[in-house]
Amino acid sequence: MLAPEGGSIYSVKPAPFLEVRVEGLDLTPTIRGLCTGYEKGQWRDGALASYLFEYLPEFALRHDELGPKGHEEWVSRLVEAAKVIYTTNKFHRRGEFGELLLHAVIREVYDSEPAVSKIYYKDGPNDTVKGFDAVHLVCPEEGDLELLLGEVKFYKSVDSAMTAVAKELRDHFDIDWLKSEFAAVSRKVDPNWPRAEEFKDLLHRRKSLDEIAERIRLPVLLTYESDCVGSNSKCDDKYIEELKAEILANRDKFAGKNLPKDVVIDLLLVPLNQKKDLITSLDKKLRSLQGLA
Repeated sequence: MLAPEGGSIYSVKPAPFLEVRVEGLDLTPTIRGLCTGYEKGQWRDGALASYLFEYLPEFALRHDELGPKGHEEWVSRLVEAAKVIYTTNKFHRRGEFGELLLHAVIREVYDSEPAVSKIYYKDGPNDTVKGFDAVHLVCPEEGDLELLLGEVKFYKSVDSAMTAVAKELRDHFDIDWLKSEFAAVSRKVDPNWPRAEEFKDLLHRRKSLDEIAERIRLPVLLTYESDCVGSNSKCDDKYIEELKAEILANRDKFAGKNLPKDVVIDLLLVPLNQKKDLITSLDKKLRSLQGLA
């Protein structure tokens, strides 16, 4: 992930890992079902953990802390990022890993640039951060910037995830709350980020929320323990058909929730085998980087 000379660190991403197996972009909300696949009959939770940690520095650090000149400096950045996440043994109900997954998926699906590292602004390593779980920009070669405001629920139950995120979306589209959040993230943008002024102009306090809403997209990522993933052991035709049916049925349930109107919502579903196995793999990798393992 070293940036090319004269280029942005965000122009270089890890090789894709999650595969979009189900896609319905003509639906409202849209749907993408992403899959890690299997290896020797086992769901690839360890490989997913390794992939996510390739995104750790840009997820946890400010733009001006990225762009290393060599391998040794990059390793030190990775260790710094790991220490920002958390240092508690009570990790099974924390949300940072879900936010890291959301960051990676948004970067991969939309080719976005992170605008603010919300993790960076935690007061302490075990604090949580309120507000949208991800704030990214899509910067097309032509046309207007698009603001991605991401939400994630890193859950075992898809029904619980849907209920929780639907309420959060409704709360977050209260006018006063939204204006307050825009003001907060604008203050936290790294001034060295090349898109800083464009981003702050997009969210300027004098602009109508109606104008801003036209350029907002809400990626909503939900994980859940999947019957389809648990009952298969390879990505064959049977698995693909079962996964498609499961993903589309869950999208239909989500569409029936009382969701905010007049804003584009993209549902991103990442089915899991056992959430605890993925959490354990992620925590083990984090502690190794922190020097605690």
